[in-house]
Amino acid sequence: MSLFSDVAPVRFEGPQTDNEYAFRVYDKDREVLGKRMEDWLRCAVCYWHSFNWPGQDIFGAGTLPRPWLGATISQAMADAKLEAAFDFLTRLGMPYFTFHDVDAMATAATLKEHDRNLKTIEARIQEKMAASKVKLLWGTANLFSHPRYAGGGATNPDPEVFAWAAAQVRGCLETTHRLGGQNYVLWGGREGYDSLLNTDLKRELDHYGRFLSMVVEHKHRIGFKGAILIEPKPFEPTKHQYDRDVAAVYAFLQRYGLAKEVKVNIEVNHATLAGLDFEHEVAAAFTYGIFGSIDINRGDPRNGWDTDQFPNNAQELVPAFVALIEGGGFSTGGFNFDAKLRRQSVDPADLYLAHIGGIDTLARALLAAADVVSARKLAELKRTRYQGWDGELGRRIESGSLDLAALADLATASDFQPAVRSGRQELAESLIARHCKY
Repeated sequence: MSLFSDVAPVRFEGPQTDNEYAFRVYDKDREVLGKRMEDWLRCAVCYWHSFNWPGQDIFGAGTLPRPWLGATISQAMADAKLEAAFDFLTRLGMPYFTFHDVDAMATAATLKEHDRNLKTIEARIQEKMAASKVKLLWGTANLFSHPRYAGGGATNPDPEVFAWAAAQVRGCLETTHRLGGQNYVLWGGREGYDSLLNTDLKRELDHYGRFLSMVVEHKHRIGFKGAILIEPKPFEPTKHQYDRDVAAVYAFLQRYGLAKEVKVNIEVNHATLAGLDFEHEVAAAFTYGIFGSIDINRGDPRNGWDTDQFPNNAQELVPAFVALIEGGGFSTGGFNFDAKLRRQSVDPADLYLAHIGGIDTLARALLAAADVVSARKLAELKRTRYQGWDGELGRRIESGSLDLAALADLATASDFQPAVRSGRQELAESLIARHCKY
């Protein structure tokens, strides 16, 4: 028996069920636009918030019962955590999980010990994956929690810390490869600065570019076929993080010649903190050709920090799902539940309820977005709005056949008197709202 064994395996029971431990909307085999719902969503449970977070905040200690946690994690504690995690994953019926290296392994004091402990837990994870058929969506190395990373990992002013980070990433990338992981994520939680007064900005960015290039080089050396992902976030814990949003990441990748090698793992609440809509980040990633995966959660509109709450508003997510569907969906990515329980949700069963509600929310958003896309009214609204670009003038401008002077002369000679046309924003918003019926 593990901490999460009191809940029976979670099944789809439909919208009329009274069972709180059942899916009302998420029917993994339901076909949506020619693809199974499970294949559209590719849901993953994260190891850190689900099993590694005790429920503490800056004003109080942890409240959640997690007997395998402590100041130092022994191998026995790491094994107990693994047992509980896969018990939960199989009962919830999720196809994927995600993890940081230090989430899963016993505490290590040296790099040799780190490598040994990671390989020990890797072998046991492999056994659990084989027995449960749960797959690894992505792995990542924690380069932000330990005091050595107070000044960052790849952007640290101390080259020995840079080297420590490189060793950690090599180990976790190789573990991810051996476990059949479909992506590898770098979250630059401390790759930034608290003050420019003591920061060599150019040098830190160059170091970050070199570090990422090394990761890509090693990926190809070991034959890892998954995507390398960067997760944008504007600040917190640092004042400014170099990977603040999708556009900043794309500019960084272009500068260091990595735009064809690295994609993004977008988090909903990170977009919020950047002052951007989630759907903007998804659409931008597809536009730039760097869309990879999504960390699904939400923030509290009255809080200015990363609260990592479970999603509960399908209508808010529909525009992002429209962009996802129109972009073709995930290739190697998925929806990773980077969300944590509230401090007062102390019953182990609360973790099931949180994920069930969140997964049903994604299913509702997917179905509504599929209806929007199928109806084609939103697509027709866009087509009509830009239809002038399909005419002779628009085609000549887009083709580059007119330079600035020629275009200016043509506009003057033609005496253009363009009329203001309605953008029909309210109609577009109504089209989203009317399909949220699930």
